[in-house]
Amino acid sequence: MKLLTHNMLTSHVKGVTKGYPLLIKATAVKVNEVEFNPQFVSRMIPKLEWGVLVQAADWLGQREDLPAELVSDYEKNDDFLKKVHRVLLEVEVIEGCLQCPESGREFPISKGIPNMLLNEDEV
Repeated sequence: MKLLTHNMLTSHVKGVTKGYPLLIKATAVKVNEVEFNPQFVSRMIPKLEWGVLVQAADWLGQREDLPAELVSDYEKNDDFLKKVHRVLLEVEVIEGCLQCPESGREFPISKGIPNMLLNEDEV
C-alpha cells in the first residue's frame, strides 16, 4: 500500500464518525524506485491531507526532508516534488495493518493490499 492510497482511506465501521487518518502499523516496508512524474505529483498535492502524509511518513521512518508544511509554488520546485514523489509513490507498506483511530478496528495489509472489508455486524 502506497502512502498515496493511505491518505485517502478511512474507516467506515458502524458508529465511527470520522475514522481518519488510519494509524499504520507496518511489519514490512519496501522502497521501490518509480519514474519521477512532476506533473502527476503536482496534480495530486491539492487532493492530499498534507499533515496526514507527513505523519504517515514519520510512522514508517521515511520522512527524511519532507517539510511539515506544504511549500508555496510547489509546482515549480522540482526538489520538493521529488521528495513528495518518493513518499507518495516509492514507499510501500507490504505487510501490517491499518487501525481506525476511533474504534481501534484493525484492517490487515497483505502483499501491499489493505483489506478494508467489514464484517456484517460492523456495517
